[in-house]
Amino acid sequence: MLESLVNPKRVEKGSWKMFFIGLLYGSLSLLLVHWFFSRDAVLSKFSGMIVVLFCVMFSLPFIYYVIKKEEKQDEQIEGVLHVWKAHSDAIFAFMWLFLGFLIAFSFWYILLQNTSLFNAQLETYCMINSPGGIENCVAKYSDIQGMMSGASTSVVNFLSIIENNIYVMIFTLLLSLIFGAGAIFVLAWNASVIASAIGVFTRYHLAQVPIGLLRYMIHGVPEIAAYFVTALAGGILGTGIIRHGIKDKRFLHIIENVTILLFISLALLVIAGLMEVYLTPLFFK
Repeated sequence: MLESLVNPKRVEKGSWKMFFIGLLYGSLSLLLVHWFFSRDAVLSKFSGMIVVLFCVMFSLPFIYYVIKKEEKQDEQIEGVLHVWKAHSDAIFAFMWLFLGFLIAFSFWYILLQNTSLFNAQLETYCMINSPGGIENCVAKYSDIQGMMSGASTSVVNFLSIIENNIYVMIFTLLLSLIFGAGAIFVLAWNASVIASAIGVFTRYHLAQVPIGLLRYMIHGVPEIAAYFVTALAGGILGTGIIRHGIKDKRFLHIIENVTILLFISLALLVIAGLMEVYLTPLFFK
């Protein structure tokens, strides 16, 4: 029932409204897991994935509506500027939804002081930042009272960041192509991983959340936008195949526009990588 409370058509007059939807869905997902699964001996081990699953279920009606709407528009436009202009509203709506997820996750994760809610996400964070000592890293940052320092630092280079981001981009494209709205899983997952990183960076202090958000969203905005553009491209391509088949001339037109969207996505990833390597470290060590 909850996923049907929001009429996707209302968002057409203001993509920013999805921010509040993201806050609602993100809060409900985390609180439901905290209330009903955190004390279960078995399910508590998968709390992080269950939170993401709830977000996906809540968001499916909206994502399906947007993809179908954008595919219809895609048949009538051509050129980089026209493609961007036609799909920018949907991309901004996705971004607002993601930001709502992120803030809700960060707020409740730190307020509840329950690291098991993002157990898988915390392990992912440690795998990225401390690949040689994942178990010690997880143990350290799971002990909220015993934490003495913020996020661990790691030396990464531009090419490795781009390689990882392109891998996520390809996975997002394939997932959205196979299962039109499936890419929302990747995006909800990313929001939860960043929220766990914010918890570590702020040492689980609620007052430091704005600084934590700034730390990860300086380069995170173009990076996440790139994944949304990719998800939209995959969804449009999949819908186009179903509606027209691969031999229809309209499908060739859709291929051209999908290629443009992927080019935009790749450009955004390069910008995000440059910002992560050269800009973010200027403000945060």
